[in-house]
Amino acid sequence: MYIDPHAHMISRTTDDYEAMARAGVVALIEPAFWVGQPRTFVGTYVDYLSTIVGWERFRAGQFGIRHYCTIGLNSKEANNEELAEGVMEWLPRFALKEGVVAIGEIGYDEQTPAEDKYFRLQLELAKELNLPVMVHTPHRDKKRGTSRSMDVCEEMGVDPSMVVIDHNNEETVAECLQRGYWAGFSIYPSTKMGNARMVEILKQYGGERIIVDSACDWGISDCLGVAKTAELARQSGIPEETIRRVCYQNALDAYGQSGQIREEDWLNPPSIDQSTLYEGNSILRGGREPVIEEPGARRSNLIIE
Repeated sequence: MYIDPHAHMISRTTDDYEAMARAGVVALIEPAFWVGQPRTFVGTYVDYLSTIVGWERFRAGQFGIRHYCTIGLNSKEANNEELAEGVMEWLPRFALKEGVVAIGEIGYDEQTPAEDKYFRLQLELAKELNLPVMVHTPHRDKKRGTSRSMDVCEEMGVDPSMVVIDHNNEETVAECLQRGYWAGFSIYPSTKMGNARMVEILKQYGGERIIVDSACDWGISDCLGVAKTAELARQSGIPEETIRRVCYQNALDAYGQSGQIREEDWLNPPSIDQSTLYEGNSILRGGREPVIEEPGARRSNLIIE
């Protein structure tokens, strides 16, 4: 069994959900983030948050996957002060909804004063609600941005054990672990972190507080990043217990601190019934017969080509 703790499923197809289920993904977390172009007013953000706490939760369940999410104002759009102020008014309402496991993904993009302001405000919200935090580290100047993110968390009095620092790489992992944070790694084609590089990190650091995710989104990305990394690690002689920790247990332990994600959610789930509707809508098209079966019936081994 795998958990993908960073998957932007609003941008993925039902084929992706089906492939993830077949590969052994039993649960995923969808972080609130940028949608590929700037949102221009608060209403679009509200509709987006409504989708990831509602429709996507339903859609994942149609394939036997439990869906959770994080709620936050992303760093790129924090630079639009009018939008940011409006979103901040809505966040507490969404953060209290069922299935929300953290405030995130938040942090820095260009490391501007506005990004710093709203990062701190959302850390304060996480403290008030006793929720974990998912931190987005910047793509540019990553090492400094990652250190700065942890500095700010500590300045705000947030316990490192409640924070997942995501999008780590070889330059940032040692400091992240040394300072007591959860270290997330996004398996992503050509950037961030590749499968083989991830295996080398596991050989060096083991599995303590390391979390593997796919970060699959609307760009060129792989929704099977977690499962494929697990299989390559297995082939490379990484101990099975380490694989289980980085591809399953650590994510459960980190985000389980929210009280919103529990192992029994997928060990004893409802049956898959694709005849059910969400606000009158179905995932089915063209008269296709609905799948009605016990969860896990279609699991199969993942093949790495």
